[in-house]
Amino acid sequence: MTWENSPVNYTVKGGVLTIEAGPKTDMFRDPNVTYNTDNAPKLFFTPDDDFVVTARIQHSFTYKWDGGAIVLKADPLHWIKFCFEKDYTGIHRVVSVVTNDISDDCNSVPVNENFVYYKMAKAANVVTLYCSGDGKKWYLVRHLQFNAKGPLHLGFMAQSPTGTHNTVTFSDVTYQHKKIKDPYTGE
Repeated sequence: MTWENSPVNYTVKGGVLTIEAGPKTDMFRDPNVTYNTDNAPKLFFTPDDDFVVTARIQHSFTYKWDGGAIVLKADPLHWIKFCFEKDYTGIHRVVSVVTNDISDDCNSVPVNENFVYYKMAKAANVVTLYCSGDGKKWYLVRHLQFNAKGPLHLGFMAQSPTGTHNTVTFSDVTYQHKKIKDPYTGE
């Protein structure tokens, strides 16, 4: 695993990864082309062509747009950020950002807790995103083609675009080299 943008601090203990992002850290390419940045700390590894990764993501939601994410990245202009974020209204929100030169920003399910389970599945050039309150029953959030060229990097990210810091905990992480057969169940 390798870092892209160093964190303020991080720990790996007992299968739990904690990443602390510093101030004004983000990963976004605004459709209005007024805000483009990719300075959030990310811990990456090289995934298989087909995979399923799951993780429980938790943080304190102190500042607007604080978030923790699973990221799939080809290069600075082609990536997917599946983020658990404090939205502009203060709600804890499941957010997916798909970037092909410019980012789209899809706000999905509101979450009452400070944690959520995420699943990202890649089968050939199709990526499917899921969330869950318990890590057992999965809700399909997004199903898309991702035709980025070159080697892909998969990993975990923390961000604090408007705040001074954000510490994100990733636990219950699983990774499987497999191709899902049913995008509605993720199996």
